[in-house]
Amino acid sequence: MRALLVVNPAATDTSARTRDVLIHALASDLKLETVTTEYRGHARDVARHAADSGEVDIVVALGGDGTVNEVVNGLLHRGPAPEELPRLAVVPGGSTNVFARALGLPNDAVEATGALLDAMHSGSERTVGLGLASGTPDTDDEGAPARWFTFCAGMGFDAGVVGRVEQKRERGKKSTHPLYVRQLLRQWLGEGDRRRGAITLRRPAEDPVEGLVLSLVCNTSPWSYLGNRPLYATPGASFDTALDVLGLARLSTPSLLRYGTQLLTSSPERGPHGKHAVSLHDLTDFTLESQAPLPFQMDGDHLGLRTSVTFTGVRRALRVIV
Repeated sequence: MRALLVVNPAATDTSARTRDVLIHALASDLKLETVTTEYRGHARDVARHAADSGEVDIVVALGGDGTVNEVVNGLLHRGPAPEELPRLAVVPGGSTNVFARALGLPNDAVEATGALLDAMHSGSERTVGLGLASGTPDTDDEGAPARWFTFCAGMGFDAGVVGRVEQKRERGKKSTHPLYVRQLLRQWLGEGDRRRGAITLRRPAEDPVEGLVLSLVCNTSPWSYLGNRPLYATPGASFDTALDVLGLARLSTPSLLRYGTQLLTSSPERGPHGKHAVSLHDLTDFTLESQAPLPFQMDGDHLGLRTSVTFTGVRRALRVIV
């Protein structure tokens, strides 16, 4: 099979020696071309070319969730066509690797490469659904380019945390779980109104959900990981359905402690719940909007401030080797 390996050399948990071992292992079984990314968006550009060329069977992303997101957006730049596009394979190399782990891959790059080679030999693959976020017509953000996400998007509090982490990484800090925890606390301390938020969720033919401080849009479960502990914000989310949403209308001190504890002790059967929590399952089309610009993130990548984002859950969007 003809394969393109897209390598992020800045991946948090993959050394140059490990990358060389993985490349050698893949090249022994595949007709392999390797591209090392050199700038933000390079993985997307390379995957776009692979999708258009018709000469690549598999695109392998070696990196974290950000690298995977770029590759997915490159493959789907003309829209979903699972039977026509190259298949995606993922070798986890970042700090969290939510997408790869949600697919059931080992969180070790060497072990994951072995699992992928076994899957290629046996022809094991699945077609997964993805989320699409775009600008909302007749709003200030209508010109925002549409972008796919693999596991999660968020508007409000959580996106603010992601933005703070990115600022620290730009200053040379390594992406670690303690770093995320510290920035979460700083974001909470700086939150202007923890008792009632400015986000409204709108769906066709349904009453709006108003006053949200936090809005997580999930395409799979777990939502994330704290070390080896999975965190189930929306336990019903799946690659086989549309999108799930967890909204929180209050982040006062008692609420933060309550929902934080529920998230840390969550399970595939039960996530955060309570008077100020809203959980919605299998949504195909909806919009998040705010009276004032709020932080927005997708797959852990901070995308600036938005006042409105329209979401679409697309079933059977891309074939993945598993």
